[in-house]
This record gives sequence, structure tokens and C-alpha cells, in this order.
Amino acid sequence: MNDARTADASAVTLPETAAAHPDGTGPARGRRAAGGGAVGPVALVVAGALSVQFGAAVAVLLIPRAGALGVVSLRLALAALVLLAVCRPRLRGHSRSDWGTVVAFGAAMAGMNLLFYQAIDRIPLGAAVTLEVLGPLALSVVASRRVVSLLWAALALAGVVLLSGGGFDRLDPVGAGFALGAGAMWAAYIVFSARTGRRFPQADGLALAMAVGAVLSLPLGVVEAGTRLLVPSTLALGLAVALMSSVLPYTLELIALRRLPAGTFAVLMSLEPAVAALAGFLVLRQALSVTDAAAIALVVAASVGAVRVRTAR
Repeated sequence: MNDARTADASAVTLPETAAAHPDGTGPARGRRAAGGGAVGPVALVVAGALSVQFGAAVAVLLIPRAGALGVVSLRLALAALVLLAVCRPRLRGHSRSDWGTVVAFGAAMAGMNLLFYQAIDRIPLGAAVTLEVLGPLALSVVASRRVVSLLWAALALAGVVLLSGGGFDRLDPVGAGFALGAGAMWAAYIVFSARTGRRFPQADGLALAMAVGAVLSLPLGVVEAGTRLLVPSTLALGLAVALMSSVLPYTLELIALRRLPAGTFAVLMSLEPAVAALAGFLVLRQALSVTDAAAIALVVAASVGAVRVRTAR
């Protein structure tokens, strides 16, 4: 999310994300920023996407040492420690509804990561992210309520059929199922991320949700990996994954969104499957066939089109 993104992409389909930022960045201000010197923010978003997906590739290398559940636990726990230390969120003064929202956000974050890491343990990274992005894409189509969005959904479906080669047994049906489940949790993550951003200042809600996700996932990681989680080399790689897949991209995206229209940000985030395929090829030597590349291109095009329809409104 990612992925692998804890995702990794809270503004993929929701333009409100930019408006909810504490400095008051809205669509009008975003357009002014884009009119002059938007290259900097775009570079930050691209760097964040690269960081997320290459972090996921490093996680694949770590899975044989600590297991998929162990890697998720390390990533969320270490990222939570870093974010809590940096943000130092205030614990008092929040309503029961506020806490319910942040707990739901953390649960969605944990579920998304647990399912996604199970997927990339079984199928190539590019294919996993392509299937996962169907969650935000479906959310965008539903939220749009326009006929043209159905065309983008059909294009994405064509990409998925092409990727599966007529049947998910080519990919490993269990891994594909985990990736689709991660996509559903990504959609929930987007919804609760937006709600949390409106209830908590700056990145306080994110830090608290990350802590919730760490608490939920840590017992599973301990059961699977046990003392292997405490091996220094494993901890070092886990910290690298946490920084690359959570802390660094969130920071870059937060800075970029203050100077970039949410629609532009969403389009850039829709390119995640292509970035994941690149990371899988360079780090994991997961070569793509021409059919796989065409399938990923179809899903990326559908995601970009759906986002543009949504933000044009």
C-alpha cells in the first residue's frame, strides 16, 4: 500500500481531502498553486509513490524472515512510534464519536495491510496493487453517480480479466482474493481517513490510527514470528519498510497537498499499479508479460478516468 500503502492514498477518490487540510487549502487555492510551480508538488507525490512501492518490494524480501503478519506488525508498530514521537497528538478533549472514527480508521488500516501483505506473499507486486486499486475505483464510481463512470468500471473489469488470463488460478486465487479484500479495506480506509482528518488537527488522527492498527496487528505478528521479530537485521529492515511505506510518503503527500489540487493528486495516485510493477521488476525481478502490462495499463487508465470524472464535479 500501499500499501501497500498504509496507504497509502487517502485522497485517491475524495477531493475533500485537500479542503480538510489544516491550512485551509481548497480547490481554488490549489488551482492557483498548480498554475505556477506545480512541478515541485508533483515531484513530491511521485517520490512518495515510489517510496511506498519500493518499500513494499523490500517487505517482500523481509517476509521469509518474519512472515507476512510479522512484517505488517513491524511496519505499523515502528511507523506508529515515529509518528507519535513527531506529532505528539493530544489525547484529551475528543468525543466518543471522534475516538470511534479513529479506531475505525486504524482497523481499516490494519486490515488493508494484513490482507495486502498476504497477497504480495503469493502473487507479483504489480498484479496485487492492480487488484487492490479496484477498491478505491469502485468507491469513485459509486460516489460519482454518473453513467460515464460505468464505462471506466467496464474498462477496469476488462483489465482485471486480462490480468487473470481468464481465471485467477494463473495468479493463485488465494493471493488474488487477498488483494481484492485489501482493495475493499482501502475503500474503507479512504472514507475513515477523510472523517478523521476533519475531526483531528494536522496529522494527529493519522498517528493515533496508526497506533490502533499496530495494537490490532501486533498479536498476530507475535504469534506468527515470535522472537524472530527482535532479530536486529529484521528490525532494521522493518524500520526501513515503515519509513519507506508510511512515514516518508505521508510527509511528502502532506506537503504536496498544500500546493496541489486534489484532482491532480488523485490522478497521480492512480498510477500506483504501474509504479508497483516497476518496483517489482527492479527489486524482485518480477518481469511482466505484454498481457500483464496491457492489463495494468487498462486499470490505470480506468482509475485516472474515474478520478477525473469525480473531481470535475
